[in-house]
Amino acid sequence: MNSLFSRNKPIPVLIAFLRIILGWHFLYEGLIKLLNPDWSARPYLEGSRWIFGDLFRRMAESDIILQIVDSLNAWGLTLTGFALMVGFFTRIASWTGIAMLLLYYLAYPPLGDYAYGAITDGNYLIVNRNLIEIFCLLLIAFSRSGQFLGLDRLLFSNDMKGSAESEEKELLSTGNSTRRELLKGLAGLPFLAGFAGAFLKNSPEPGVDAVSSATMPRVTFKRIQDLKYELPKGRIGDMEISKLIMGCNLISGYAHSRDLIYANTLFKAYNTDQKILETFHLAEMAGINTVFLTTQNYPLFNKYLKLYNGRMQSICQTDLRVSDFYGDINRAIDSGATSLYIQGGYADRYVRDGKISQIATAVEYIKNKGYLAGVGCHAIEVIEICEKEKIPNDYYVKTFHHDNYWSAHPVENRVPFSVDIKKSVDHNMIHDNIFDLFPEKTAETMAKVKKPWIAFKVLAGGAIAPKGAFRFVFENGADFICVGMFDFQIIDDVNIACEILSQPGKRTRPWYS
Repeated sequence: MNSLFSRNKPIPVLIAFLRIILGWHFLYEGLIKLLNPDWSARPYLEGSRWIFGDLFRRMAESDIILQIVDSLNAWGLTLTGFALMVGFFTRIASWTGIAMLLLYYLAYPPLGDYAYGAITDGNYLIVNRNLIEIFCLLLIAFSRSGQFLGLDRLLFSNDMKGSAESEEKELLSTGNSTRRELLKGLAGLPFLAGFAGAFLKNSPEPGVDAVSSATMPRVTFKRIQDLKYELPKGRIGDMEISKLIMGCNLISGYAHSRDLIYANTLFKAYNTDQKILETFHLAEMAGINTVFLTTQNYPLFNKYLKLYNGRMQSICQTDLRVSDFYGDINRAIDSGATSLYIQGGYADRYVRDGKISQIATAVEYIKNKGYLAGVGCHAIEVIEICEKEKIPNDYYVKTFHHDNYWSAHPVENRVPFSVDIKKSVDHNMIHDNIFDLFPEKTAETMAKVKKPWIAFKVLAGGAIAPKGAFRFVFENGADFICVGMFDFQIIDDVNIACEILSQPGKRTRPWYS
């Protein structure tokens, strides 16, 4: 009976090429990891959330186990790839590859939410590249592909000749000379040479990585291991809050970008849903236990809490629209906010228009619902009026930064309540470039206020470096600071905040936290 291979001679050739290209893929993945001293599977393991997520995360918690996992992963991919390319012990290499791919699949199965955290090159449901490669390797393992255009031809030639039922028997026992047998056995080596040439020619820079299996792209920002301190905390009522709070503008795709018209689009392109989940996770691991949000942020934030078993608290800025005065407050409560405050633009306008009673009504409504209530503002006049009228809010959220930066418009042109109005094209007037018009007055007024104060816009929309900004704000009385951060800024910002808080400074206002 003619075998499958003898009746369809292109089939063994195609399977051999399938084996070689899979080997190329594995070998490249492995070499990139071996050549990158900063590579680690830690982020990949920490992000796993499916039924085996606890096991993978425990691997990442132990430095010794993690070193073993990293070595097995990098060398396993490299050796498996080499063996597949040259057809050397092909069945063993195939089953080794299948085992690794199966672990990658179980860590991030393409089952909706559980796929979050995995770097992919497309959208998948159940079937992804790992699963496809598993079945390709199963075909190679059972077809004895290494005995066609591979070194297994030389290693197991006697076995083949003694096997009457071998599918390759007719093809490989046709009277070929020993020399031809040798050449066929070494047929995979030119492909290996081609791989080596392509690899050396392209000379991937340290950190350049493929996008599959357990590979995570290298980034230049500091890792969680680079934390130098434990972030201090304070209290507002019954909430224990980290002194550094994460802002939500950047993850919302909105920032005060002055005249850079492309900045917000760029932020949205970078902060995908997956990236935002990773950013929340990194922030919480770094000790930031509270984030500012809008009601629009909660679906993704709540997904983070579910997938990562997160414990991060949220303070929601709420709108007070005339047409739906309590609507945003109710939406924040329904979304699971830990505390709520009145958004600064609305508080500014109500005070400017002589409607302080509206703020009092909103604060009382929040407190009657059982939540801590804050009042936000850009204008210091809001706090002055609230204190005078004895509004029962629990804390203030006030912009605060120095004005010693180039784009701040001249002090003589600053008009109270102008931060949230239509922006001017005149560089000397307000154009989304300053958020505390009178910082000296803010510090002077807040020195007399005996309620916790969360300062925000402390970097003036990115115009001031964190080190100088944090020092200015803490030394001049803020109890907490809220800062918008990309993931690559979190570790540095935490370290800077901790360093400043650990040093005696010029602060005279007592800590109200």
